[in-house]
Amino acid sequence: MKDLGLIADILGWAFIVSGSVFMLIGAIGALRFPDFWTRLHAVSVTDTGGVLLLTAGMVMQSPDWLIAVKLVFIGVFLFITGPTASHAVANAALVSGLMPKGEVMPGTTGKEAKAMGATSEEKSF
Repeated sequence: MKDLGLIADILGWAFIVSGSVFMLIGAIGALRFPDFWTRLHAVSVTDTGGVLLLTAGMVMQSPDWLIAVKLVFIGVFLFITGPTASHAVANAALVSGLMPKGEVMPGTTGKEAKAMGATSEEKSF
C-alpha cells in the first residue's frame, strides 16, 4: 500500500513538471513566432495540454477525494473554455481583417483586400 502512494506521488510530480514544461514552451512560442496566427496556435495548443497535465498531477497529489473531484471539474472547464476562447480570438482577428500570410479575403483579389485595409503583416512593437 505504501508503494502505491509512492508511485502516485512520483506520477503526480511527473505530470506537474511536464505540464509546466508545456506551458513554458507555449510562452517561448508566443515570444519567438513571427505573426499573430502562429503565436495563437502555439499558445492555444500548449495551454490546453499544459492545463490537463497540471490538473492531472494535482489530482494525483490531492489528499482528499473531494479536492480531486473539484480539480477534475476545474480541468474539464478549462479544457472546454481554452480552445473556445482561442477560436473566438482567431475569429475576431479574421473578421477584423487580419489575414494569415499569403491569404486574401474570400471573394476578393489581393489588390481589393489591400484597398479595404486587410493586412497579413503584424506591426512590430
